[in-house]
Amino acid sequence: MDEHTPIEYPINGILDLHSFRPNEIKDLIPEYLSACRERGIFQIRIIHGKGSGTLRRTVLAILQRSPEVSSFQSAGEEAGGWGATLVTLKTLSR
Repeated sequence: MDEHTPIEYPINGILDLHSFRPNEIKDLIPEYLSACRERGIFQIRIIHGKGSGTLRRTVLAILQRSPEVSSFQSAGEEAGGWGATLVTLKTLSR
């Protein structure tokens, strides 16, 4: 598969970053959040893993800058603990 060929990814409110390269994250997360909002999904779980924490810090920085994000927090232990972040998106204005 060509590295420039778009990959279909389900828009279901759960974004698992394990299958993506770090350089893809900065564009992927805002695009995924927008796609969720368009589908009426306002509660998102982003799985970044525990690892060294570098990916988590990148995710949090992206979320802090996103105008679509209402709030975010580490997931509870049942949802991945600090290896995942729960995001609440702002609802669409009509």
